[in-house]
Amino acid sequence: MVKVQRSTVIDAPVAEVWAILRDFNGHDRWHPAVARSRVDGGLRSEQVGAVRNFSLTGGEHLREQLLTLSDKERHLRYAIVESEIPLHNYVAEVKLKPVTDGDRTFWSWSSRFETPPGQEDELAELVAKDVYEAGFEAIRQRLGRGERASATARPAQRQTPVASSAPAASGGALPGIAMTIARHGGPEEFRRTEISAAPPGPGQVRLRQSAVGVNFIDVYCRSGYFDLLTPPGPPGMEAAGTVVDVGPGVTHLRPGQRAAYACPPVGAYASVRTLDAALVIPLPEGIDLETAAAGLLKGISAEFLLHRVHKLQAGETALIYAPAGGVGRILCQWAKHLGARVIGATSSEEKARIARAAGAQHVILPGPKSLEEQVMELTEGRGADVIYDAVGRDSFAHSLGALAPCGHLISFGQASGDIGSWDIGSLAERSVTLSRPNYGHYTDTPEKIAAITERLFDALARRIVTVEIDQRYPLTEAAAAHRALEARETTGSTILIPDSPQGETA
Repeated sequence: MVKVQRSTVIDAPVAEVWAILRDFNGHDRWHPAVARSRVDGGLRSEQVGAVRNFSLTGGEHLREQLLTLSDKERHLRYAIVESEIPLHNYVAEVKLKPVTDGDRTFWSWSSRFETPPGQEDELAELVAKDVYEAGFEAIRQRLGRGERASATARPAQRQTPVASSAPAASGGALPGIAMTIARHGGPEEFRRTEISAAPPGPGQVRLRQSAVGVNFIDVYCRSGYFDLLTPPGPPGMEAAGTVVDVGPGVTHLRPGQRAAYACPPVGAYASVRTLDAALVIPLPEGIDLETAAAGLLKGISAEFLLHRVHKLQAGETALIYAPAGGVGRILCQWAKHLGARVIGATSSEEKARIARAAGAQHVILPGPKSLEEQVMELTEGRGADVIYDAVGRDSFAHSLGALAPCGHLISFGQASGDIGSWDIGSLAERSVTLSRPNYGHYTDTPEKIAAITERLFDALARRIVTVEIDQRYPLTEAAAAHRALEARETTGSTILIPDSPQGETA
């Protein structure tokens, strides 16, 4: 039996490190040895019993099963169940503990396994160096704490992107890049543009952004369908990063703090940004920057759709379009938690699997029977009490036909186009309540944002909802992200990752 153990200290709070490591399917997003990864069987990535099916950059294929996971103890165990590398009866453990003299984390990674005779030293070295120590350094780099130190070295002080930024220290403009459009049009209009973020004025904050959220409203801004972006300039309403500095009068943010926003004005497709601070919020300890960028706008939308536009009640039947998408997946999870009967409507069996894993008891797919016929069969002729319709033109008539008497149709998106003109008299057939909520009306003051995000962050902390990041692109590949989104090829959330500035480890 071979035993391998390595430990290190990471210069970041334990909750921040744990938020990354507890995602059992997340290694391909940070470990340099992992090329592709997915969870078999539709289980959540942190669910005990989940099997991570992945390939290494060298081409080897492995499958590992999550055996235990404790958020309280910040501890997980997993085992290899299939491997092209001769690691037999492999069981590994990850343990995190806070360091008592600062916001730092002690991380232990250990395993025991059997190997063919004569390969013990070779494979022990491979696990120790290429897996554990490479993983330690990769997490440092992901968190912007890449000291390039030895695995057991203690960092001299906490490093942040702010501390390594000479422009920020001098108070001058902070250079960066943005993906801008010179005119409205298709994804081909995106251009990489050199920019600079000016020092913040009164009431402003300057951010170095680590992740940018991609949402369908960005497509509308790019195309000119929504009059929110006057070219030239970048689209984007959502991002997360580190506070570089704040202007006079800003008291809720401080340099070095992690923060995020999901609000106008557009302009988030950038590596650095200066903007009004009122709607920028500090992030709780347990939410990492990528999760914030991927889930803040979608989670805020789900919160006011379920708790304000229509206060969903236990026992109600809710029909949710695009249940495998970013907002739809959160709606399914939260609606199920609230005690609703959840029906999803999607386009493929793959997306149906995701919807079921998110909490949809039934999923409707295209077929010989219309959507409304399938809903009526599932509800014994009554229909859905509330319908969350993000599709628009192609779905609106079907949604009206699928409602229960006195049902509530919430048309909150138009991925297929504008719904057009409708005779209000036609709504009387079922005494329909129709809502067309505007995101900005629910998020235009710090008080509104605080109330919504308090409930959202609580739901995330309690694992009522999770944010699944299924697509990541470099910021410079924003056009590819938009093409995939418009082709309805995406599931969950999509984010853009800005390149680190030259000479920094961010």
